[in-house]
Amino acid sequence: MSLLLSIVLPVHGVERYLPRCLDSILGDTPAAETRFEVIAVDDLSPDGSGAILDAYAARDPRLRVLHLTENQGLGGARTAALPQARGEYVWFVDSDDWVPEQTVGTLLDELERERRRETPVDVLITGFTHVYPDGGTEPNPWRHVLTDSPLVEGCTLAEHPALFQTVMSVWNKVFRREFLDGLGVAFGRGYYEDISVTYPALLAAGRLRYLDRPCYFYRRGRDGAITATASPKHADVFAQYDAIFTFMDRSGDGDRQDRPGRPVPDALRTLVFDRTVRQALNVYDTPGLVPADLRRDFFRKIARHFDRHRPADYRFPGGVRGVQYRLAARGARIAYAELRRTGRLPRELKRGARAVAPAVKKGMRSGARFTAYNAFRRLPLDENLAVYAAYWHRGYACSPAAIYEKAKELAPRIRGVWVVENRAQAATLPPGVPYVIVNTPAYLKAMATAKYFVNNVNFPRTMSKRPGTVHVQTQHGTPLKAMGMDLRDHPAAAEGMDFEQLQAAVDRWDFLVSPNPHTSRHFARAFPGRYEMLDTGYPRNDRLANATSDEVREMRERLGLRPGTRAVLYAPTHRGSKGGYVPLLDVATLARQLGPDFTLLVRTHYFHTDGPGDLAAAGTESARIVDVSTHPTVEDLYLAADVLVTDYSSMMFDYAVLDRPVVIFAPDWEEYQRERGVYFDLFEEPPGAVTVDPDGLARALLAGDPEPAARSRFRAKFCVWDDGGAAERVVRRVFPAT
Repeated sequence: MSLLLSIVLPVHGVERYLPRCLDSILGDTPAAETRFEVIAVDDLSPDGSGAILDAYAARDPRLRVLHLTENQGLGGARTAALPQARGEYVWFVDSDDWVPEQTVGTLLDELERERRRETPVDVLITGFTHVYPDGGTEPNPWRHVLTDSPLVEGCTLAEHPALFQTVMSVWNKVFRREFLDGLGVAFGRGYYEDISVTYPALLAAGRLRYLDRPCYFYRRGRDGAITATASPKHADVFAQYDAIFTFMDRSGDGDRQDRPGRPVPDALRTLVFDRTVRQALNVYDTPGLVPADLRRDFFRKIARHFDRHRPADYRFPGGVRGVQYRLAARGARIAYAELRRTGRLPRELKRGARAVAPAVKKGMRSGARFTAYNAFRRLPLDENLAVYAAYWHRGYACSPAAIYEKAKELAPRIRGVWVVENRAQAATLPPGVPYVIVNTPAYLKAMATAKYFVNNVNFPRTMSKRPGTVHVQTQHGTPLKAMGMDLRDHPAAAEGMDFEQLQAAVDRWDFLVSPNPHTSRHFARAFPGRYEMLDTGYPRNDRLANATSDEVREMRERLGLRPGTRAVLYAPTHRGSKGGYVPLLDVATLARQLGPDFTLLVRTHYFHTDGPGDLAAAGTESARIVDVSTHPTVEDLYLAADVLVTDYSSMMFDYAVLDRPVVIFAPDWEEYQRERGVYFDLFEEPPGAVTVDPDGLARALLAGDPEPAARSRFRAKFCVWDDGGAAERVVRRVFPAT
């Protein structure tokens, strides 16, 4: 059987990672599997990598080792290996990464099928997984662009140009060797060496295919990675861009017969140009990459890139990005820096202000605020100041409030201040709680100088994280539904999400509070980062765990619940695909079914400002209905209620702390789990009775406590840390001992 696949492995300074890489490739198939070979290139490695390669080669004839006498870099090492490759396909694997089990065998079988096709694939694109230094993983961030696309069966780039949104590296692409040789391209020297091969290959391929399977573990954020290393070599990217555009120019030259290819459509050329500009500006903008004394020259190179390669009919994008591109094209580095720093529109562009996007106009109006903020940032950190916020500055709530209260007791020298949106919200704060209002000078100073930040959502991305500050992210619910980066596989639920901004926010976290082991496991994947996971339980649930009968009685009296009435708290969750509040339950009909011994407390999700509307129930034989949507503290409602009715809300996990009945009313379960994505089957692991129709809900409520065993199992899984001491555990870990 002819050799099918050559795996090229450049090796330099990866002694600690190399054995895992080799084992994952060579150990993935029996030694008798000889349809592939590995060509490892010892690129004059300064450590023991060369000896490791020789030892493996002595045991496995499928591995051949080339020892270079001069360091060539990644591109040069790959180039040196190619003449030695004998496979019909070639795969370039980085030696600090590794492949999942059964990957090599799967790829070989795929390539066998491809070689029998009338039009075999030129480039096979695979799925992959990001791996972070803390062990956290993230599935292919661009899978939603590839799955269910024409690439699954095979197409050209012109038929699916969204491929340009994905990673342009070579390690998740398997190339047909004859096709690659015929392109007349080469790996570049220095950094970003592979894009001078991947761009031409994708542009010229007669057939691209996507294999929807994770075939590669890519390390992110490791020491020494170029994406985290300051170096003048970042300017190497412009030589790679020149090579890409040279290839496109050559492909469009009808007089050239020495290389295969086809003219590159103008639309694709524009996409290539836009992608290269975005990458170059991202390198420039990322702190710590381009050395300070070389930044001026790097920005000039971006301007020269515009001069050399901008398509004739190129139109700048809209909004702030378009303004940034215009400034880069002019080489206006100072104006570019001012726009990024303050949001101010550069003077030379103000004459065309009518054509400027609203986002830029808003930046002009906010420029003074951020000038003040940056001035405050030059002040020393206030080591005894903590800033608290919850639910996008809506007020005093959730776990941040519980941490604030406990910090006053255990760390009294730490002054806490709350961020609220306006004076009306400030009026709802408990007496004596200090506050600042968003965008006031006091707010800007607090955000610029505080040592500690505690929030259950993210602080604005315009507020930078200063060295030495501590950010505590509490989140605001145990997840049933998919969260964070996991939403990449659910485009309907993720509509409008900016995953790059989300990752930037996660990178600011120092601590992430988790309510239970289930949440810790899923948060680590949904929010990949270097923070410390605090397996403490939710501070906001301490009140429920410590509640007394007197407190319960007080809450019921405050809500006007008659003695002997059975209070049902009905709280459906937000459904992103349905907009505002959409009643799936006729509450008035349910009130008539339950009768006058019940009271229905109806609470819509806080995203819904329209409320539940008219909830009046006719007749004295119906249950009383009370709209509690605007009640400021949901824990009050938990204490007062005898039973919770919800669908997919995280309220079920909190309410279970009280060990009271929960009824799940989920008439659209199939639709919800398909659109949003869920972490477990609620019908298999419910907190109590489950029903999909209103009559079944009424029967469950009239039954009193129909599923105590289900609730017991649910509590054992999700309430294991809810002992009333979560806030104390957080405070003692985050704040200095007094």
